[in-house]
Amino acid sequence: MAWRGLHIALPSRLSLADGQIVVQQEDGDARLPLEDIAWIVLDTHSSTLSGALLSACTQAGIALIVTDETHTPSGVMLPFHRHHRQADIAQLQIAASAPVKKRLWQAIIQSKIANQASAMESVGAKDFAPLRAMSSRVGSGDPDNLEAQAARHYWGRFWPQFRREDEGDRRNKMLNYGYAVVRSAVARALVASGLLPAFGLKHASATNAFNLADDLVEPFRPFVDILAWRTAGNGPARRDTLTLEDRRIMAGVLLAECRLAGETLTLLTATERAAASLVRSLEAKSPALLQLPDLLP
Repeated sequence: MAWRGLHIALPSRLSLADGQIVVQQEDGDARLPLEDIAWIVLDTHSSTLSGALLSACTQAGIALIVTDETHTPSGVMLPFHRHHRQADIAQLQIAASAPVKKRLWQAIIQSKIANQASAMESVGAKDFAPLRAMSSRVGSGDPDNLEAQAARHYWGRFWPQFRREDEGDRRNKMLNYGYAVVRSAVARALVASGLLPAFGLKHASATNAFNLADDLVEPFRPFVDILAWRTAGNGPARRDTLTLEDRRIMAGVLLAECRLAGETLTLLTATERAAASLVRSLEAKSPALLQLPDLLP
C-alpha cells in the first residue's frame, strides 16, 4: 500500500527498473519501490521522466504534481478512472439529489470549522471557542455562510496582522503549496474510489476539473495551516520566496497524523477513507456515513 511521497528539487532523471523508481542525480542514484509511492512533486524544470515510468505511475495510481517557474504547484497527472464499478459510481454521483448534497456540504463545513478551532488551540491562539459554536450551527448547505464568518474569525487570530489575500507573504506561499499537495491527494483518492472529480457537491465551476476535490479538501486545510505555522512561526510577515526546505516541509504534509473514526491515520490514508466513505454516503443517501479527519489539539 502506498504510504510515502517523493519531492524532486534537483536536476534528475527518473526512470523505471524492476518495479522501482530510479532517481539519477549528480551525487548518485536512489531506488524506491513504486508500490510505496502515493505522490511525486516535480519541483524543478531540470528533470526528465521516461515514458515507462509515466505509464507505471498511472497504473499505480500515483499523483504526479508539477510546479511552475516560481515553484508553485501548477498541475497534477492522475490515472484514467480504473475503478471496477466506475460507471455505477459515476451515475450515483451525478444523480445525487440537492438535499443529499447540501447535507454532505453541511458535514464538510462543520468538520472544517471544528478543525480550525483545534488549529487555533494547538498554536496557542485565543478565542477559538466561537468557532466550535459556529461549527454546531452550520445548517444544510450552510445557508448562513458560516464558513466565511469562521474564516474571518480564524485568520484574524491565527496569525497577527495576517491577510490571506497577500500573495507576497511567505506564509501564504507555504499555505498554497501545502493546499495544492493535499488537493492532489484528495483528487487521487476520489478517482481511486470511482468518483468523478469534476462534479462537486457545492463547487460547480464549469471550468474546474476538480470541483469535488475542492469540496472534500476543506476539512484538511487546517492541517496545512498548522504545518505552515510551525515552520514560519508567529512573527510578522516576510516577503521571502519559499526556500527548498520550506517546500520540502509542505510537500510532506500528507504524512501528518489525524484522527478519523477513532483511528490515528496519516492525512494520505484519511483522504482515501474520506473518498470511500463519500461513495457509501451517496449509496445510502446518508451524510452520517461520511468520514472526515479530526485535528486534535
